[in-house]
Amino acid sequence: QVQLVESGGGLVQTGGSLRLSCAASGLTFSSYAMAWFRQAQGKEREFLTAIKWSGDSTYYIDSVKGRFTISRDNAKNTVYLQMNSLKPEDTALYYCAAARVRIGVPNVEKGYDYWGQGTQVTVSS
Repeated sequence: QVQLVESGGGLVQTGGSLRLSCAASGLTFSSYAMAWFRQAQGKEREFLTAIKWSGDSTYYIDSVKGRFTISRDNAKNTVYLQMNSLKPEDTALYYCAAARVRIGVPNVEKGYDYWGQGTQVTVSS
């Protein structure tokens, strides 16, 4: 049974930082690309960033580039999202996702096989 469990969300002030973690089990973690999505209230889920199975390639949408950093530790079956310079518009439920791909990294929901339950990030102004 595959499980992705996010943690690290919370309430932070504008300009603050948070580090999200996503612990994976029940899959060969090093065979999966990993991604972070978010969904703000009343909006569709949005791709943010992804990292190749090997960790040597990363992808970001423009709105988080330079502020967010994705990383992974294949020995710990964990992917991270370091979020700096947070803004109120970053408030959302943040999800990690896993895609069993070796070439390229999907940037749409349908490209991902497994999902976590989400962790809430709230940025106060």
